[in-house]
Amino acid sequence: MFTDSHCHLTFPELVSSLEEIRLAMAAAQVERALCICTTLEEFSEVHGLAMRYDNFWSTVGVHPDNEDVAEPTLEDLLQRGALSRVVAVGETGLDYYRLGTRTHADMEWQRERFRTHIRAARQLGKPLVIHTRSASDDTLAILREEGENGGAGSAGGVFHCFTESREVAKAALEMGFYISFSGILTFKTAQDIRDVAAWVPMDRLLIETDSPYLAPVPFRGKTNNPSYVPYVAQQLAQLKGCSVESIGDTTSRNFEQLFRGVNA
Repeated sequence: MFTDSHCHLTFPELVSSLEEIRLAMAAAQVERALCICTTLEEFSEVHGLAMRYDNFWSTVGVHPDNEDVAEPTLEDLLQRGALSRVVAVGETGLDYYRLGTRTHADMEWQRERFRTHIRAARQLGKPLVIHTRSASDDTLAILREEGENGGAGSAGGVFHCFTESREVAKAALEMGFYISFSGILTFKTAQDIRDVAAWVPMDRLLIETDSPYLAPVPFRGKTNNPSYVPYVAQQLAQLKGCSVESIGDTTSRNFEQLFRGVNA
């Protein structure tokens, strides 16, 4: 019934508990999960999960916040992105949250990395998994500059773990992107995000855990895992005035529509 569209099962907090997590997923009716790659160094492990389990899939990408890791070339992403069960490019995007003493100009390496991912996704014909934090204006601008307008040849994709404004969501939707909500949706302080989620059309919604982070209420502060994604669905069901089953079924169909390789 449920699909976790974004999790990090190779991270140390989860990798040693994989079999227990899979049992918990089955008990919670979480039928599928997309395992997200954040460095080239971890790609083989992430992809290995997708090859080992028929309800896991993989992405390829280097997270914008990761420094001192192998910098991906276009060819790196194209080669890995063409492998079986790799259904998206990312996560990628921009993150200016930890600028510190650095200036906007100092972050050009992030913007160039983002452009490389966009170009790979367009060549592969696979969607992007977008991370944006304190950088939405540049994120949207670069997508537009690279031709992401929702038309022919666009990669499209999803703005994952959405925490931005309705205006940013509207711009993303106009470019053909989906919007994914995480456990943050259940936090007491997240009314502004709930307002956005209530507004996003049902046919463009996804749900995720972003585990091991951002466990939903009532597990906030604990290690998250894909079996908790129904709690995100429950919050969405309240916002949309429908059943949790309807949210599970709709977001799973949306997952299939976006990540076309999951039906291959």
